[in-house]
Amino acid sequence: MTDLGPVAWPPAPIKTKRLVLREPGARDRTAVIELLASPEVGAYLGGPRPRDEIGREMPGAPARRPGRFTVDLDGAMIGQITLYKETGHLPQAAGKAELGYLFLPEAWGHGYAAEACAAALDWFAGALPGEPVVLATQTANARSMRLAAKLGFIEVERFESYGAEQWFGMWSPVTPAC
Repeated sequence: MTDLGPVAWPPAPIKTKRLVLREPGARDRTAVIELLASPEVGAYLGGPRPRDEIGREMPGAPARRPGRFTVDLDGAMIGQITLYKETGHLPQAAGKAELGYLFLPEAWGHGYAAEACAAALDWFAGALPGEPVVLATQTANARSMRLAAKLGFIEVERFESYGAEQWFGMWSPVTPAC
């Protein structure tokens, strides 16, 4: 279950220096399949999923849901960001907005994830003032750990889950992102 409370969805597209955060659309289907089937992307998420399985589950446009942004560079999807309040995924995240991000491997190393996540966090802080955001990632995922630190997430705890050590951090909207 997702809940962003009184936030109107979708918001107007969020523009940064190089990117646009927008609601997913039919033009993103191929890139979403590529993203979810990528061995590099799936390395810390239980592995890649088979393309044909993803295609069957997504016969049309990617699902639209409050808190899901497509990250667009020059008119093409390069990643996704989610800001959901969910229950059941991790007990530590229950009732809190959790930041998630996935980017195509060819978009790695250019600062796009930091730029897009900072913009999403700034939007969230304006839409839901005072609400913290949490993030969980495997400690072995060095790129994700660096991004969490750059965005201003502070470690709350480490724990074992999914057969690996996990890092759980919190971001406070009183400290601006990147």
